[in-house]
Amino acid sequence: MSGKRRRDVLSRSLKDTVMSFARKTDRRPDEKAPEGPTWTAADFASLPVYQGLKTQRGASELFGVENPFFKAHDGRAGALTRIGGRQLVNFASYDYLGLNGHPDIAKAVAHAIAIFGTSASASRVVAGERSIHRDLEARIAALYGVEDAVVFVSGHATNVATISALLGANDLVITDALAHNSMFVGAQLSGAARRSFAHNDLDNLERVLTETRARHNHVLIAVEGLYSMDGDVPDLPRLIELKNRFGAWLMVDEAHALGTLGRRGRGSAEHFGVDGNAVDIWMGTLSKTCASCGGFIAGSKALVEILKCTAAGFVYSVGMSPPNAAAALAAIEIMQREPERVARLQSNSRLFLDLARGSGLDTGFAEGHAVIGVMIGDSLRAVKLTQSLFERGINTLPIIHPAVPVQAARLRFFLSSEHTETQIRMAIAATKEELLRLEGENFGLSKLATSVIGRNRAEP
Repeated sequence: MSGKRRRDVLSRSLKDTVMSFARKTDRRPDEKAPEGPTWTAADFASLPVYQGLKTQRGASELFGVENPFFKAHDGRAGALTRIGGRQLVNFASYDYLGLNGHPDIAKAVAHAIAIFGTSASASRVVAGERSIHRDLEARIAALYGVEDAVVFVSGHATNVATISALLGANDLVITDALAHNSMFVGAQLSGAARRSFAHNDLDNLERVLTETRARHNHVLIAVEGLYSMDGDVPDLPRLIELKNRFGAWLMVDEAHALGTLGRRGRGSAEHFGVDGNAVDIWMGTLSKTCASCGGFIAGSKALVEILKCTAAGFVYSVGMSPPNAAAALAAIEIMQREPERVARLQSNSRLFLDLARGSGLDTGFAEGHAVIGVMIGDSLRAVKLTQSLFERGINTLPIIHPAVPVQAARLRFFLSSEHTETQIRMAIAATKEELLRLEGENFGLSKLATSVIGRNRAEP
């Protein structure tokens, strides 16, 4: 007999995990986990988080669904990529302007390595400061039309370090309900009170400010310039009006907005035609349009000085590597001199959204700004759809719980300036065909639950 488990013979443990998965419901972020036994420090396999992973894998194993995550790419991933020796059309990378691997960037990186080596080798506060750091920060500040900027080694750490450094026990952080995890973590670590408002509902934000502003010293409103899961943008002019009226700070996370919004890719300020100084804190990452790694904060000189001297993620972390700084700097220069890349990206994004909606796909809140989700609702179906598209030469990934609520599972497509119309049309057609097939088979969690319950009842 083969060593592989037959799909029609389930072990009791697999049945238990599958039933647990089928009954799974979303738990609020503030809801405590059920009380259970005390775990020993070394018993990682008994931790609830690991048991949850086993539950998900058990459900996938039952229906022959492969793990879509951690697939190794054979080389550079742009509009095309190679995985396992196969070339695929790639909609799973942040390379919005096709700059990853650009020869000018490679040349700038090689030059930085020749001068500075591959590492800053220390925190910038002590011995890790390099002139290329300051060059990059000056370019970012100019991009947003503000006084200064500071770069961090991680985008996630940028939000965490900044929010936790600026806010304290007598303050309040108000986040959009769909803001990035790093904003919520930073708010939690700050010790400030925390509130959220319904996604992009600024009437709701105004009510929260009216109810809470008088009770707190400083108030920070934190939003994304382009929402990474949903592909929509906030009403920046009204946010600025609200923060001015209530005496709050406004922080805009430009991780996905830089390079995608505005005629020349300068982000939310250019998109809405507002003065960069009207926003207190511009945050962004360098791993997307800028083809590098790290994050930045741009704003006033006072803000930057505070962060350089007090933000734990800057003070106690090694400085950004010179090659990464060089790559980001070169990418910004290319973006500025070749605005046609931004125009192609925006055209591709509108085409993808129009075709998706025209074919009857549910694109949720997406507005056609480089990030477009196809809402599936069922996480098991979303993962299987990913596998089906992969087999047809299309690489895209599912977004499932806990990144989004259980009922909001989706496939997320990242558009690039380098995608062709043919590739986009092929991807939409294949997604529609495969989704209709899975829906016709009722493939998903409901079928999973029915199957397992039926098997249990059939047993003596």
